[in-house]
Amino acid sequence: MTVVLNDPSWWPKINSNVFYSYWILAAGVVVVYDWALTLGQEIELIWTHRWSLMTVLYLIIRYIGIPYSVVYMLAFAPYISLTDAVGNNMYYAINGTNVVVTAMLGVIMIARLYTMYERSRMILIILVFIFLAVNIACGVVTAIALKYTILEELIISGTYICDLGYEGNVWLLNSLNWMLYTVWEVLALCLSVWIAVKHFRDLRRLGPSRTRSTIGDCFRVLIKSHVLFFAGFVCVSCLELAILSPELATLTPGLVNSTSMGTQILVGVLPIFLGVQMFVLGPRLILSIREYHAKLVANSDAETSMTSIVFQERVHVSTSSTV
Repeated sequence: MTVVLNDPSWWPKINSNVFYSYWILAAGVVVVYDWALTLGQEIELIWTHRWSLMTVLYLIIRYIGIPYSVVYMLAFAPYISLTDAVGNNMYYAINGTNVVVTAMLGVIMIARLYTMYERSRMILIILVFIFLAVNIACGVVTAIALKYTILEELIISGTYICDLGYEGNVWLLNSLNWMLYTVWEVLALCLSVWIAVKHFRDLRRLGPSRTRSTIGDCFRVLIKSHVLFFAGFVCVSCLELAILSPELATLTPGLVNSTSMGTQILVGVLPIFLGVQMFVLGPRLILSIREYHAKLVANSDAETSMTSIVFQERVHVSTSSTV
């Protein structure tokens, strides 16, 4: 139900809502800017190569980020009127996209770890089991949290505010979500670091050679991109857990409407870090390894072929083949 108010006491919340809309706009600009920045690499490394599961995941994650940013901006735009039904549908779409994209990023991590562990069936089974348990649990928790989340449009002094109201301990459910995701990300990072250290030790013990150097460089690229992605996740997770803490949740049931400058900054920075973690660092997990193998092929001699660890699967790479 739309509520119309003209009480001057609401003006600080109007300013908070306008302030938050600027952060959301900045988050959308970052996503679009990175897409434009990597478009050349995308055409060269994605569109011109044969399609695979990783290609599909890359395109979905990359191109769902732009409409996601637009919907996010419209949902909280202070000068665009939305009915309660439309606002709630947008809010459901935003949260549903978060769950789906996070699951896709998990599939990418499983493929990387499966390759790094030399296609071990045991590690694949363990990863798939934990991945399904975490994502099914997070999906159920998100659905329950959305059931008890109420979005109501307020028209205050000519501006529109989507006021988020929570019934029950929704903050606890949302915190549980991020705790489960954190367990998955920490596990993936530990497995990556463990196998990388093991390979580097084995390569050092065997001595220098061209093939061993190539494998070592590939593992460095994998670890570098993984650590960068994990750092982005840590930033988002810390912000989410800080905002969803009982103290802040009690003081600011609508979060967006908080008049505290500290809370406004925390809430405002979150969509930027979230967009970067999902729609910038996520696709770059694939681009980084594709770019490495493109350089590997370009630098190889015309008559020399080599065996290379690739992102999707092990293939025989020569100067005439494609990755």
